[in-house]
Amino acid sequence: MRYVEKGDRDYPQQLLPYERMPAGLYVIGKFPDPERPSVAIVGARNCSHYGYQESFRFGKALAAAGVQIISGMARGCDAAGHAGALEGGGATFAVLGCGADICYPPSNHDLYIQIPQCGGGILSEYEPGTQALGWHFPIRNRIISGLADIILVAEARKKSGSLITVEYALEQGKSVYAIPGRNRDPFSEGSNHLIAQGAGIAASPELLLEELSAMRIRRKEPFRKENRSALLQSLKSEKDAPEQETRLADDLDPDLRKFAEMLEFDEKNIYELAEQSGVSPAQANRFMLELCAAGYAKEVLPGYFCRL
Repeated sequence: MRYVEKGDRDYPQQLLPYERMPAGLYVIGKFPDPERPSVAIVGARNCSHYGYQESFRFGKALAAAGVQIISGMARGCDAAGHAGALEGGGATFAVLGCGADICYPPSNHDLYIQIPQCGGGILSEYEPGTQALGWHFPIRNRIISGLADIILVAEARKKSGSLITVEYALEQGKSVYAIPGRNRDPFSEGSNHLIAQGAGIAASPELLLEELSAMRIRRKEPFRKENRSALLQSLKSEKDAPEQETRLADDLDPDLRKFAEMLEFDEKNIYELAEQSGVSPAQANRFMLELCAAGYAKEVLPGYFCRL
């Protein structure tokens, strides 16, 4: 691992035009090459099978054509985009919301190891040893969008963290595309809304490759300025809209409430939950199964739970 300060020639040149970028970055492996095109693939953690497949498909096809894939190594669409890029033989880069020496989430350990081994990099603005905290992740999204030429939203609910990346991208003047989903599908409400507001329709990887080529040759902006402004205003106004997430019932058992609140940001395994709560793994597992049965949590992998 090495630390590169903003004044160093190795600091990502793509970030220099923008305000509020970190004074330095820790990296395992490499930084994205500023002379090569890059696409950020972002989307829901609790994605559908369709969202995962499309993220993987676009990541693989773009990487095979020489495009660098940027994402955050979260569960779901992020992980699928990274995995697709590796399958396509290309370089992919993960911007973490914790220290670069920490694999988060733990379920993506294979990606964490393979990314730098295959010509990519693990990046973080946080010091080694810094644990993953909920407020770190929205902030790191400015780096993801800053490193990319195009931001691709693979799948997003209407209230999705991916839309924070979109907002940063629009402020930075980047092009935004979204993969269309089925009407009335809650997993695609956010991405379909982006398209309705003027985002580009990501009908195929080839379309994005054409766009990247046009951007390099003519500095073309397919996402017109007026559309970008309208979408940015729409995203900002929706921050005040009521949340649609599952809320905890007022009469929920105190022990269950405590466990549900420990899952506010991302998945945790049963041993983390047991250690954090001071109960045995068996007791923690019982509480989590009760939360799953009550519709407040989901077991995303054996022993790993997330909040709904």
